[in-house]
Amino acid sequence: MNARWLRRRITYDGSQLRPHWILRATGVCGDAIVGFRGACALPASEFADLEDQLAGAQIAGSDMVHFIIERFDDGDLDRATVRQRLLAARVGETLASLAPTRARRLRRVGDDLFYGDGKLSISIATKSAVSTLIHFAINVSTAGTPVVTAGLEQLGIDVDRFAREVLERTKSEELSMAHARCKVRARGEA
Repeated sequence: MNARWLRRRITYDGSQLRPHWILRATGVCGDAIVGFRGACALPASEFADLEDQLAGAQIAGSDMVHFIIERFDDGDLDRATVRQRLLAARVGETLASLAPTRARRLRRVGDDLFYGDGKLSISIATKSAVSTLIHFAINVSTAGTPVVTAGLEQLGIDVDRFAREVLERTKSEELSMAHARCKVRARGEA
């Protein structure tokens, strides 16, 4: 798993949740996670979550940290959803480690993170013809959000440090899972 932090600001508009976007944007080929900072302006036509689209939800924020994961696996959406929730848990652990005095107000519900009553994150897992894709984003500020939110600013967390730590933890976890899978002797193997 490759991991990369993109220094340029990018507005997430849903077009990034496409096969090979990471390759086109970074030159990195294969399983990867990239992070970038920017606004979120997601038109309903780009919603991967059909329930949100049908409910007329609005997904927006003026400043967020976004993570895109693409894995060229068997396209199993159940596995992608498990990875999405593992990412949410990993982000929650990272937040707790960077803001330990505020950790008791952090909670995860499925693939969403909350700080008190404020929603910290948005997330979706989907699949394409060649890969599975995950978008996970966390608010830096609460400006421009259509619901009650919380952000990294409220937690007193440095954005770059947070993003780089999530990228490193994700890469390390993926490598650890690959190693765990490869080291196991099959039952009945001599």
